[in-house]
Amino acid sequence: MPNNNVHTPHQHPPLWLVITAVLFALLALLPLGFVLGIAIDTGWQTVKALVFRPRVGELLVNTLLLVVFTLPICTFLGVTLAWLTERTQLPGRRLWAILAILPLAIPAFVQSYAWISLVPGMHGLAAGVFISVLAYFPFIYLPVAAVLRRLDPAIEDVATSLGNRPRVVFFRVILPQLKLAIWGGALLIALHLLAEYGLYAMIRFDTFTTAIFDQFQSTFNGPAANMLAGVLALCCLGLLLIEATSRGRTRYARVGSGSARRQYLYALRPSMGWLCLLLPITLTVLALGVPFITLSRWLLLGGTAVWNNPQLWPAIWQTLTLATSGAVIITLCAIPTAWLSIRYPSKLYRVLEACNYITSSLPGIVVALALVTITIHAIRPIYQTEITLLLAYLLMFMPRALINLRAGIAQAPVELENVARSLGRTPLQALFSTTLRLAAPGAAAGAALVFIAITNELTATLLLAPNGTRTLATGFWALTSEIDYVAAAPYATLMVLLSLPLTWFLYSQSKRTAGL
Repeated sequence: MPNNNVHTPHQHPPLWLVITAVLFALLALLPLGFVLGIAIDTGWQTVKALVFRPRVGELLVNTLLLVVFTLPICTFLGVTLAWLTERTQLPGRRLWAILAILPLAIPAFVQSYAWISLVPGMHGLAAGVFISVLAYFPFIYLPVAAVLRRLDPAIEDVATSLGNRPRVVFFRVILPQLKLAIWGGALLIALHLLAEYGLYAMIRFDTFTTAIFDQFQSTFNGPAANMLAGVLALCCLGLLLIEATSRGRTRYARVGSGSARRQYLYALRPSMGWLCLLLPITLTVLALGVPFITLSRWLLLGGTAVWNNPQLWPAIWQTLTLATSGAVIITLCAIPTAWLSIRYPSKLYRVLEACNYITSSLPGIVVALALVTITIHAIRPIYQTEITLLLAYLLMFMPRALINLRAGIAQAPVELENVARSLGRTPLQALFSTTLRLAAPGAAAGAALVFIAITNELTATLLLAPNGTRTLATGFWALTSEIDYVAAAPYATLMVLLSLPLTWFLYSQSKRTAGL
């Protein structure tokens, strides 16, 4: 059966669209080229001296331990909570499903701020793992819950009819279907762990990102910072390779729409039901209760005076301006690659798409260092301008728009484009008048993800923002660095309030996609 989303072989994509996608792919490879170029320019002897030293070994151990401890805990909590809210008669399960995604609206460094305010002595690996789990477990919960909503109940019926108990059905039938969702969420968490700066700087836990930032501040883009960035980039690429090779070749799709009925909800014994409630209650209190109580406490202590900070309202405007313009620009820039990958799924266009994913896996600190070096030496007029900052956001967050656009374009029949072109529309007019209209919900979801990411972005903004630019994230960071937690509270509160509606929108989109 032919794929209705693919153009016929005699048709070719517009040349300008291909050139645009190639340019974006080459642009996306700039940070990797920077890391490689710095290593070559520095020379092997210097590279060896900077990389093979005890300090790098210590940072590597810290980072690996953080990943090794955090990922299994996040996986257990995310899968268990998704199962309880989607497939059992847990009391209030819809409420707990909503509360499970709300930590995504709280930046990780705000979580750290809340816990440091409550327990000033928190520091080290244990504190890093604890706060990381609270900040990132929804990255496992969301995709797993989405898969559980879409699973065909007939699969479980067949397994049950063969005499298998519910526990056996879960481990032998359902859990294998969750593999891709778990791996994808775990990869996302691992990349966040490698990239995060504010969370670990607050609890005085050294990782590659905190060390790179310290080196940059002390030596301004010295060789040590660049070499640490190179090691961190290799760690990120290693994670991508592990995830890609561990997926396996199992087929997870099904032919047809499956059974036209709702998922079966397993009953919980009264005693077991109340026991299972402990998990969502505990996570809600720790991941949401503590941040909101802490912010409320600082806001009450500060009174109305904290809202009169003359730098607060310009920070709101600059955050909204950067996040909105970045979301629009990045979503538009993702259109050529997304459209080509769906309409002309050749190896070339898949490679172009992959370039964006690989580069986005690099931490913001690496992207920022690359752009600082390139703009200083080659494009000085845009150094420390909003152009450079938006370019960094483009390199870091393009896949967030790309993935959702691909899904939206895939659901738009190619025949509509062909009809529009037969009526005299140009390929560009046909694309915008038909396909992109149908793909609008996917584009909106991608733009929402980019908006949230830019609103809460810290490291690249700290390094690249023009003088005088103060976003909510950088303003919050400046005040917490001065231990002025009262003045920092409005900045954190506004970041959360900006992210909450979009987090709810993303949750609603996932429900509609599942047909619920």
